[in-house]
Amino acid sequence: MVLLKPAIPSAERLNDGDLVVRACRGDDDAQNELARRHRRSAFFLALQLLGNRDDALDVAQDAMLRFFSTLHRFDPRRPVRPWLFKIVRNRIHDLRRRRRVRKHDSIDQVDEDGRRFELTDLSVDLEGDAARAQLRRLIWQALKELSHNQREIMVLRDYQDLSYAEIASTLGIPIGTVMSRLHAARKRLRQILQDDLRALAR
Repeated sequence: MVLLKPAIPSAERLNDGDLVVRACRGDDDAQNELARRHRRSAFFLALQLLGNRDDALDVAQDAMLRFFSTLHRFDPRRPVRPWLFKIVRNRIHDLRRRRRVRKHDSIDQVDEDGRRFELTDLSVDLEGDAARAQLRRLIWQALKELSHNQREIMVLRDYQDLSYAEIASTLGIPIGTVMSRLHAARKRLRQILQDDLRALAR
């Protein structure tokens, strides 16, 4: 009688926690799958906070290297993105300490990511791709006018889709503070956009 070894599920079918466990054991497939799942989010978070593609790419690559080098300290029962995003934030702070962030590649050029943000409570009726594209540009321009804390928390919630608990873990603040900051940020953004959006809808 031939005993068959149990099939090992492919990395693509595993959840993040299982991938972390396997990656810590030196499984290259698990490491590659973790990178595939999360490097794009790391890059876009850096891009949304820095506004410069080259800087964002450097930060994201550095953050992914740091992520894997500290993976043995990560609790696989917890979600990966808050841990990774915390590393991204730390890399951004390091970059800003080392030098001034370049401004020539503005965040309002990254219109493909603005599509996730909806200001449905403004009751603005927009029709056509051109109007929606203009709305995205207005949103990105308005985001740049928010304070760093307000902009950061809106990016994590409305663009990266983190839960309140995940944002609290990423920023190291209570959930109640997350909710109050997010409320204030959205209120401020509505104030900035109100006149422009009404003019756009005419």
